[in-house]
Amino acid sequence: MNVNADRFSKVSHFKGEDLATNSENPAFVTVKGNRIVGPDGQPLLLKGIGIGNWLLPEGYMWGFRRANSPRLINEVICQLLGEEKARAFWRTFYERFITHEDVRFLKQAGFNHVRASFNWRLFVTEDEPRRLAGVGFECLERLVRWCKAEGLYVVLDMHGAPGGQTGDNIDDSWGYPFLYESPESQALTIALWASLAERYGDEPTVIGYDLLNEPIAAYFDRETLNPLLEPLYKRIVTAIRAHDPHHIIFLGGARWNTDFSVFGPPFDDKLAYTFHRYWDPVTPALIEPYLEFSERYNVPLWMGESGENTYEWIATFRELLEAHDIGWCFWTYKRLDTERSVVSIEKTPEWDDLVAFAEQPRTTFKEIREERPPRDVVERALRDYLGHIQFDACRVNPGYLAALGL
Repeated sequence: MNVNADRFSKVSHFKGEDLATNSENPAFVTVKGNRIVGPDGQPLLLKGIGIGNWLLPEGYMWGFRRANSPRLINEVICQLLGEEKARAFWRTFYERFITHEDVRFLKQAGFNHVRASFNWRLFVTEDEPRRLAGVGFECLERLVRWCKAEGLYVVLDMHGAPGGQTGDNIDDSWGYPFLYESPESQALTIALWASLAERYGDEPTVIGYDLLNEPIAAYFDRETLNPLLEPLYKRIVTAIRAHDPHHIIFLGGARWNTDFSVFGPPFDDKLAYTFHRYWDPVTPALIEPYLEFSERYNVPLWMGESGENTYEWIATFRELLEAHDIGWCFWTYKRLDTERSVVSIEKTPEWDDLVAFAEQPRTTFKEIREERPPRDVVERALRDYLGHIQFDACRVNPGYLAALGL
């Protein structure tokens, strides 16, 4: 590698006995021609759901518009509670948002995998020199353990990369995809993927690694940035393969995972290519470019994210994908007060007071003081929210499951 990823030091990690497997064990999901195949060598149609909002919160899932990234959501919580109580809030949030109960339900509902979206910030210390350590490792370890117990596969998805791969709120960036221009951010991205590959390289419960979610948003200079994407992918894959020869690596196209023109011929024997589509009219033309790419290079496709639409639209798109043997993973599993997720979190009246505060400019300390809701309202709203994110307190949306054929 051209960049010295080793300068990001690692802490030791625990790899539980129930996660460890013999490296010679052939029981991995893999690729065969243009199909993803199971451990038995037979085609495996992936049917999954994205676990959004857990390890990378998005404002719209909280009812926030202004505070629409993890940093901005945390800013609101800190302004409401103070840093100490905000840290306690997030600890409980990570513990309760996804539990073994959620995983068991998803398996029983008929899904065969989840896409675990994460923010790099939860895996890296803020001090210098930065170290690979953080609550993110613990959360993924629990998720993989539960999925292993229930027979559910996992795709690891770097939804927010150092520097920002997208340049918008969804990657918790500073409003530009600095990843492609920053050697340090690239080195840290490579080091984190290498660490995850070392940790899960022998774990068949993990299908593979979705390297960068929706890289290079459409409103940035594609002529400059697009040519930088595949070379970065190649460097990440090289680092992963130093630890992990088994797992599939998913490559997403530019412009929100829609543009495959950035790709040349496959450069690894276990690649799959992932696209996202939202809101477009569902016709065969919607997926034709991806089918042509798959046929040209004899590589598998995976529709890694879609949804946030009517049940009719979701069902129609899902049926189109299945008619062409394309596996899918819709979005998202759980969010606040909605029909457009698998399960919905109850919203209490006090939550509206928090939303009103989050929507204010809050550009001065005077505005923060004057707009902050009463302390008892704040604490009750957040306490109730942490109770309502637990699976047994959520409402299942049968229409969403039916649209997915489950």
